Amino acid sequence: MNVPTDLRYTDAHEWVRAEADGTFTVGITHHAQAALGDLVYLELPAVGRVVAAGEAVAVVESVKAASDVYAPLAGEVLAVNTPLTDAPEQVNADAYGAWFFKMKPADRGAYDGLLEPKAYEAVIGNE
Repeated sequence: MNVPTDLRYTDAHEWVRAEADGTFTVGITHHAQAALGDLVYLELPAVGRVVAAGEAVAVVESVKAASDVYAPLAGEVLAVNTPLTDAPEQVNADAYGAWFFKMKPADRGAYDGLLEPKAYEAVIGNE
């Protein structure tokens, strides 16, 4: 499985990239999109929404199932990848390029508590 080393992860299969401006970009992992199969629908959170860590903030639907996407950190949604809602299959093509939303964290230090790549590989059995 593809697990980039420059990201952090959740055990619910979200990836998080720390940006230079102090924000975070969030999407679902390659493992998650592979388990779901071909994505056919995506619902993203509203810009300005304040979320708690672990709160369901988005929904992905595939030909197999629907699944929630959770906020990896508490904070405010600053932007969403709106074009992705018209082409959810982009997540299947490039899970790490097809980001879902960007957020300003309530506590930037919480990022350090997310899974490092090796720990995420252990979660998905990719050691």
